[in-house]
Amino acid sequence: MSTDEVTRAKLDRTSPARSFQTLRRELGVRGFGINLLTLAPGQRGRIHDHEVQEEVYLVLEGTLTLLIDGEPLELIARDELVRVGPGTRRQLLNAGPDRLILLALGGSGEHAGRDGHAWGSWEQEGPGAPPQEVPLPADLPAG
Repeated sequence: MSTDEVTRAKLDRTSPARSFQTLRRELGVRGFGINLLTLAPGQRGRIHDHEVQEEVYLVLEGTLTLLIDGEPLELIARDELVRVGPGTRRQLLNAGPDRLILLALGGSGEHAGRDGHAWGSWEQEGPGAPPQEVPLPADLPAG
């Protein structure tokens, strides 16, 4: 089994307030950024934008107040996502009573969608087929 292209990391939810875990570096990701951000109540990040990168924020705990060009956007709660395009100034703010933990994912360029290959079994040889053409396997037995 080759694991040269498989890396693992663990989210550090025990970090002190205002922490920034660079998961991209921990995982060796080259095609996009991924970071874990933690803000205590009342804390806020820098006002920033990106020249070419769009960012997606996924709230894992707490509630994110996102300021766009100085104006508050609707609150983004747990399990919600928001995308901010390049060139748009933004600031992440924790105006709530609980800590805020979120994943920030960023990248630029066109997504290489539909570039996957799939096989019906581990024994199947050849280049594979587009995933949408290969039926899903049977589920594992219950229990």
